[in-house]
Amino acid sequence: MAKVVLVGSPNVGKSVIFNYLTGKYVAVSNYPGTTVDISRGYSKINGKAYEFIDTPGMYSLIPITEEERVSRMLLCQEKPDIVLHVIDAKNIRRMLHLTLQLIDMGFPVVLVVNLIDEAKKNGIFFKLECLSDILGIPVIATIATKGLGLGKIKEEVQQYSPGKIRFSLLYSPNIEQAIHSISAKIKGEYGLSRRMTALLLIQGDKILYALANHKERAFPEVLAEVNKLNSYYQYDMEYILAVERQRAIDRICDSVLEERKIYSRGVGETLSRLTREPVTGIPILCLVIFFGIYQFVGKFGAGFLVEYLDLNLFVPYINPLMEYYVYQYIPWDWLQSLIMGKYGFFTLGFRYAFIIILPIVSTFFFMFAILEDSGYLPRLAMLMDFIFKKIGLNGRAVIPFALGLGCGTMAVMVTRTLETRRERTLATFLLSLTIPCSAQLGVILALLSDSFLSLTIWGCYILLIFGIVGRLSGSLLPGNSSSFYMEIPPLRLPMLSNVLHKAFIRMWWYFIEILPIFIITSIVLWIGDRTGVLTYIIYSMQPVMSSLSLPIETAQPFLLGFFRRDYGAAGLYEMVTSHSLSKEQLLIASVTLTLFVPCIAQVAVMIKERGVFISIIMLCSIIFLAFMGGLLLSKILPILNLYL
Repeated sequence: MAKVVLVGSPNVGKSVIFNYLTGKYVAVSNYPGTTVDISRGYSKINGKAYEFIDTPGMYSLIPITEEERVSRMLLCQEKPDIVLHVIDAKNIRRMLHLTLQLIDMGFPVVLVVNLIDEAKKNGIFFKLECLSDILGIPVIATIATKGLGLGKIKEEVQQYSPGKIRFSLLYSPNIEQAIHSISAKIKGEYGLSRRMTALLLIQGDKILYALANHKERAFPEVLAEVNKLNSYYQYDMEYILAVERQRAIDRICDSVLEERKIYSRGVGETLSRLTREPVTGIPILCLVIFFGIYQFVGKFGAGFLVEYLDLNLFVPYINPLMEYYVYQYIPWDWLQSLIMGKYGFFTLGFRYAFIIILPIVSTFFFMFAILEDSGYLPRLAMLMDFIFKKIGLNGRAVIPFALGLGCGTMAVMVTRTLETRRERTLATFLLSLTIPCSAQLGVILALLSDSFLSLTIWGCYILLIFGIVGRLSGSLLPGNSSSFYMEIPPLRLPMLSNVLHKAFIRMWWYFIEILPIFIITSIVLWIGDRTGVLTYIIYSMQPVMSSLSLPIETAQPFLLGFFRRDYGAAGLYEMVTSHSLSKEQLLIASVTLTLFVPCIAQVAVMIKERGVFISIIMLCSIIFLAFMGGLLLSKILPILNLYL
């Protein structure tokens, strides 16, 4: 089976092309770093089978990020029959760097120039046949989101034959001499051409250095050749080679591009600039939070949809029907209780999952898909970079935190895309402490929506703890923050089909993950209730609840929250509907529950990603900070004497 690997920078439409070629949709964000996993799909073109592999975004073969390391490793190990390099037409001068590197690697490359329509809007026009002749590889123009040119990719994959004389970039004479000398000394196999191996060694590639040091007997001679070449230049060789490569690219682009000045600044460009500047970007972010999170997820999802489904579907139809069949046809009291009792897997597991959690998660992922499909998330990363640097992170961490508002388990997995262990540890800790998942957030927003002051205090208090704990943790953890750079895609009007697909895939993944946990949780609680263990645990927490000025029954949502955060929030919802909490108690419980330990699934991923020892330290710190935060608030509120 022939292998076709898709490579390219983030935000160039690579995943859209992959989906077209395979007929398989994968939830991949436009922002670099939302997925590290490799996506594979299989398809037949005129009866011949192909395996298509979609790689994480990469800018260069010299890896800086985890995505680039994974992508290069895959290219070296998979030995693809064809490499589809997808580039953004309007940024061709930057993106041809990787094209030339791929050609130097010896791969059979097909260049896909995507977003050709946006290039024309920016006054950039191409002579694609001329570009193909110069590079010696097939070049295809596409507008992937509209399906234009995608059929030509299939044709080229099917009939590809490396018949042309491929472009060969000649560097300065002393560099070429070093390349020739090092190539002659290399005997090992690295999945690269000898020339590319020599170039990477000259540039000081750490991964290749370690391998060559192990494999090559003549490595001291190779190292001497590299040091000799370095002595000729004031700057490091990665910079020197990049400059020479850019000169060659400029000569190519001068031959194949016609650039015309566009004098009118469009609305999209103006809005794009406004979203990145703090003076205008922060108010825009506040509007996004107000309408996207508070109004859409909180009021509509957690308020209207939950109430509508509960009162108009579950209570009058589904629950009575299930009660009838269970009590009519099941004679055993214990089994009736297991299904329909207070902690029954239908009344608790099914109802919480479908009636309370599903509407909230659906609205959040729909809103998140709109933000990522529009290109807003990279701008948010740029906007928040300055703030995140204050706590030892950078703008790249925005995506895990934004995803954390959907699902903390997914967000902790995505922290692996952060560049240093220090950043991954810090982000995981702050995610687990201060970021509520969409279901928990939606329920809390709905519960506090009757009092704007309560909602404001809750939000400001959580942000304050995020800032203080983040700053302290960042100063205690050893190491420095990594540098932050990224490609900013244009603002686009989201495509409804893309938004619905992304929202559905994430929602499906989330639901498949939570439903078994909900059922298992209800069974565990049912066993605890039948044996009296649950009652014992709840009453053993009475001193803690009393110190927080909360009724003893509030211990139950905290226990539920350990199984799933949204489960705990739903338990809080039940207490409010039964009028068991005052407004002050609701605020204290909401703050403490938000800060409380993450769910079992998130803890499992924490242990997998960060290790047992670090995870235990995090969990102990989170429990301490959650109850101390709630205790402090319970003492402050009476002093302030606020009318909530």
